[in-house]
Amino acid sequence: MASTLPLRALTLRQLQCFSVLVEEGQFGRAARRLSITQPALSNAIKQMEKLLGAELLTRSTHRLALTPVGAEVLARTDYLVNTFEVALRDIESTVQRGRAFVRIGVIPSASARVAAAVAAFVGGDAPHGVEFAWRDAPSNALLAEVRSGQLDLAVAAITEPPGGLVCIDLFRDPLVLVARRDHPLAAAGGADWEAIGGERLVLFESGSMPALGDPARAQFAQGSEPYRVGYSETLYALVRGGLALGLMPRLYTSSLRDDELVVLPLTRPGIERRIVLVYLPGPMRNVASQALIAHLREALVATAA
Repeated sequence: MASTLPLRALTLRQLQCFSVLVEEGQFGRAARRLSITQPALSNAIKQMEKLLGAELLTRSTHRLALTPVGAEVLARTDYLVNTFEVALRDIESTVQRGRAFVRIGVIPSASARVAAAVAAFVGGDAPHGVEFAWRDAPSNALLAEVRSGQLDLAVAAITEPPGGLVCIDLFRDPLVLVARRDHPLAAAGGADWEAIGGERLVLFESGSMPALGDPARAQFAQGSEPYRVGYSETLYALVRGGLALGLMPRLYTSSLRDDELVVLPLTRPGIERRIVLVYLPGPMRNVASQALIAHLREALVATAA
């Protein structure tokens, strides 16, 4: 126990100095942002290293680099700094407006379901006057922001269990095909991977699609290299023009209203991504976050049934 005592002398200001210095990458910019002098910033970092008994940064004329220990310390430092800033804003919101604040992350394809569930929460069990901040982003960004304390919870798509987070399975989201209505597969009502072996596909270049679609393509000797796009509008345009078949998670097609296109099941094998609710273990920041998590666990599983 005695060996941990020096760490008790670490201050929030020192942690803020370290976090901002790494983010800015240069003492001058970091000092200006922190409204302190460069010698004061340098001294804060030296004091932090002394208390930890380890070097956090290597310094040269032109650059700063994290040591391996520094990289590990930074992850915890960012979490502490972020949660402190968020807690201050929560206190301000509660004192000035008498309202709790919940920060929600969601992948765009699940936003309709999550928004409907939150609306039902507001109309039912939500604490009086609760406010929400919304963040839509790819899953990897959402998971990182939950870990750092910037988000209270997130609904994300995963292919591997996310380390360090509570992860609750909500439902599965299978890959489907989007085809022109006059395509032969549309008349068949669906397809398997062998049936599309000679077809040019179009799929999303990021998110869970590379991890889900590429192994199946390799297994079934998919011919042409697929088109890779960033937005569903582009994917639909290529399918509509007869240039490719669309391969995407079914959730994305929930708002598709196009008489020229049809959504088809893709089987043998059926490939799914996991849609999960994630949050940090341990005590939640406020009662409203706890209540919303309980509501989403029920509401989003029920809508998928």
